[in-house]
Amino acid sequence: METLVDSVVTRGDLAHLALFLWAATVTALNLALVRELSQSNRRFSDFVNEIARLNRRLQGLTGR
Repeated sequence: METLVDSVVTRGDLAHLALFLWAATVTALNLALVRELSQSNRRFSDFVNEIARLNRRLQGLTGR
């Protein structure tokens, strides 16, 4: 990694290096966000399934 940074700096492509680092950081943050969103959707789905199960159980008690 150090040789890559040295070659970029010596050629004057510091802007390209900054753009690459920005893009890599944003990509990593987006992946983390998608993973968290997926887990959140799974938890919400589990919650809805539990509510449906509770409704079925309560309807069985009332004899509807």
